Amino acid sequence: MINRKATAVWQGSGKEGTGKVSTQSTVLDDAQYSFKTRFAEGKGTNPEELIAAAHAGCYAMKLSFDLNEAGFTADELQVTATVSLDADKGEVGKSHLVLKGKVPKIDEAQFKKIAEGAKKGCPISKLLNAEISLDAELV
Repeated sequence: MINRKATAVWQGSGKEGTGKVSTQSTVLDDAQYSFKTRFAEGKGTNPEELIAAAHAGCYAMKLSFDLNEAGFTADELQVTATVSLDADKGEVGKSHLVLKGKVPKIDEAQFKKIAEGAKKGCPISKLLNAEISLDAELV
């Protein structure tokens, strides 16, 4: 079992307060977040952005492993994850992945099949109780 952790510290009310989030690796070290960075625009991060980063990174790595297993090595896999928060319901219900892959010697159908399998097999995809969609393009 591999364990990773992050810590959040919040001070003040929900709307006027501020928080800081830090990761075990210290890549994030007291990164600021607030009501404004989550529900409007402001300097800092927010939970949905961090989930999007985790999903994009995890998916790219899983796809790389799956491509290797099928005999291919990607020159580049660019993945953008968009996590949607329904502020009225107070729930994150969707993560949409956009993939642009440069993979030598693979055809479009094979690429899309492996990409779809990686979407289902990605550990962060499995963790999220949300609709996960994918647009995959071989470039």
